[in-house]
Amino acid sequence: MSHENYSTVIQTLNDCITAYNHCYDACLKEEHVNMMVGCIRLDRECADIFPFLAQAMGRGTPFISELAEVCAKICESCGNECKKYDHEHCQKCAVACLGYAEECRKIVA
Repeated sequence: MSHENYSTVIQTLNDCITAYNHCYDACLKEEHVNMMVGCIRLDRECADIFPFLAQAMGRGTPFISELAEVCAKICESCGNECKKYDHEHCQKCAVACLGYAEECRKIVA
């Protein structure tokens, strides 16, 4: 599949990166930040790996399926962690994470 076919996925990736970075930053400002360590760590994992996937898609790497599978796992873990917290930023991030995990799985299939 050519890189042009991934343009929607790449845009979704960029939207998710924004959600992860927002959640990460907002979690650091929460009163009980120590309770948010898992959420913060997974936000960073997603925000760090997704630009690599977007770049790899853009250059047409033959490893897209493998990278998408890894991203789906990380994203799903982040979404499940974020769902544990009532903060609005965590809930929005959870929706973004779980939605994107589905998009990644479509690539793998």
